[in-house]
Amino acid sequence: MSQFDGVSVVKQANIYFDGKVTSRIVKFADGSRKTLGIMMPGDYEFGTDEDELMEILAGEVEVLLPGETQWQTIVGGESFEVPANAKFGIKVKAVTDYCCSYS
Repeated sequence: MSQFDGVSVVKQANIYFDGKVTSRIVKFADGSRKTLGIMMPGDYEFGTDEDELMEILAGEVEVLLPGETQWQTIVGGESFEVPANAKFGIKVKAVTDYCCSYS
């Protein structure tokens, strides 16, 4: 889906890594939420509180998922999942537009 209808957006940005990663929270009527953001090139590590589906809308990243030893390349149009209470590495190769869904 290319747009979300009937949502509310939290105006205050989530800012990480000195502004190199940012996102905004989108809230849906059913109580679910997503974040939409931009990542600048760099190497980062994130932790999860809940299951996440990260869709790469544009750009290119390499991810090292929990329990894995090989980095995977993910490009615009692809996605990956990370379980709750886990950490994952991400190397952003080009400015990347992303959407995270939480469950």
